Amino acid sequence: LTNTPTVSEGMQEVQMKLAPIPAGKFVMGSPESEWGRYSDEAQRRVKIPSAFSIGVYQVTQSEYESVMGSNPSHFKGPNKPVDSVSWSDAVAFCEKLSSLPAEVAAGRVYRLPTEAEWEYACRAGTTTAYSFGDDEKDLVTYAWFSDNSGQSTHAVGEKLPNGWGLYNMHGNVWEWCSDAGLIRGGSWNSPASDCRSAPYFISDSAARDFNKGFRLALSSPSGKSPEAAQDK
Repeated sequence: LTNTPTVSEGMQEVQMKLAPIPAGKFVMGSPESEWGRYSDEAQRRVKIPSAFSIGVYQVTQSEYESVMGSNPSHFKGPNKPVDSVSWSDAVAFCEKLSSLPAEVAAGRVYRLPTEAEWEYACRAGTTTAYSFGDDEKDLVTYAWFSDNSGQSTHAVGEKLPNGWGLYNMHGNVWEWCSDAGLIRGGSWNSPASDCRSAPYFISDSAARDFNKGFRLALSSPSGKSPEAAQDK
């Protein structure tokens, strides 16, 4: 783990863990044979030219409140992911966290992951429907979704992580990406097919639904924001 921002909440400190993700290439989208596939999941080779870091967990309610001073979530719980946040709310959180003196001194600028970075991190080197394989029956050990959530979010980190140590990349809350309105990963009320690594959906960027949250990303030490490009 690396680049751990520390946020003070009164006398309490909340540490937000990020994991380093290497630069690399991967196949984005899904094969036509994949179960539950949508027609807009065409496969293409994508290059992630620079290393970056991404949140080990979805941003929690305690972390969000520490930075923003409020908790908009419908499903209350300090260790549950923040929900009911719009895309602009998520961007504002990143900007405010980046402006804290300790983060400014360290030269860290937080943001939302790009869509390509998100899928790259979710897949963790796999080419299967999920980061753990193709069998949807195994999803219950990695994700909170419509079959096992009890129609609510759950504390982050309660299920197994993917191969790169990231939790809840499948399910719990949809995650906003840097592309306005674009969400990934599925949520507590999603069917198993929507929790696969490939699906993406476009939502109203102003929507504050019970099933939307986010996780942090951090650019490489150079300070440049890595942008995915099709590998030619």
